Amino acid sequence: MPALLTLRGHDKDLGGGFRVRRLLPDVQRQAVGPFLFFDHFGPVTVAPGASHDVRPHPHIGLATVTYLFDGAIMHRDSLGFRQRIEPGAINWMTAGRGIVHSERGPEELRAQSYVNHGIQLWAALPREHEKVAPDFVHTPAADIPSLIQEGAQIRVLIGDAFGKSSPVKTFSKTIYLDVQLAASVVFTLPPLAQELALYTVDGTVLVDDETVAAHTLVLLAPGVATSIVADNAVRLMIIGGDPLDGRRFMWWNFVSSRKERITQAAQDWEKQAMGQVPGDSELIPLPERRLIPD
Repeated sequence: MPALLTLRGHDKDLGGGFRVRRLLPDVQRQAVGPFLFFDHFGPVTVAPGASHDVRPHPHIGLATVTYLFDGAIMHRDSLGFRQRIEPGAINWMTAGRGIVHSERGPEELRAQSYVNHGIQLWAALPREHEKVAPDFVHTPAADIPSLIQEGAQIRVLIGDAFGKSSPVKTFSKTIYLDVQLAASVVFTLPPLAQELALYTVDGTVLVDDETVAAHTLVLLAPGVATSIVADNAVRLMIIGGDPLDGRRFMWWNFVSSRKERITQAAQDWEKQAMGQVPGDSELIPLPERRLIPD
């Protein structure tokens, strides 16, 4: 069997000391299924008075998917949604033709220390849905189905797996699993979708007898089952789904199958014509370096 494609990602500073490990996009791979952006943040201790806030900023052509292991984030958007994001819940924000949102530390936690740890993904919308109306859907942790399979505790965050179906609605076949694997137990992951990848959150595993270090995204062989085992208990995230229906352009917070759409969104944001987050007048300005048209 050929060596698995492994992506180690790179660290990125989002400002205020808030650093993330970015696995996608990568020069070797733009996407896995619909997912073309993968940030793993933390675990990081947020001290009293520290600001890891992400000020209001826009998106088009994608859906953000936020999942916490620890901590809390306050989501607010230009549709008027306010949602405290907490561990175990899935928060799916459809940007579609355009939305503005902020992600800040909850006010009630600003005077104390707490740990933030989680993953944010972006799922590209199919071409026919790139301009759908924006929306935000919070699925509480209690509504996410779970099961025990071969010594693995599995939460089916999005999609269908092992006889369980997530209530989270998507625009194309999508798989997102949270797997906690007990030590020395061999777990077999079936080919749940055309494209699948495994991310090692906190430990080393053997994937089809190949050693994979912590904080690595591994592209799995298509159409066959994958054998996974670890010496110690580990946490894994499985992502994937149907391949994208064509190339996507990405610039800043915008995703589209057409460069002209991204250029227009940039102009709209510069004119502050994409909406505002109620009660949050700050904003993140456009980057100085702009998308170069064909």
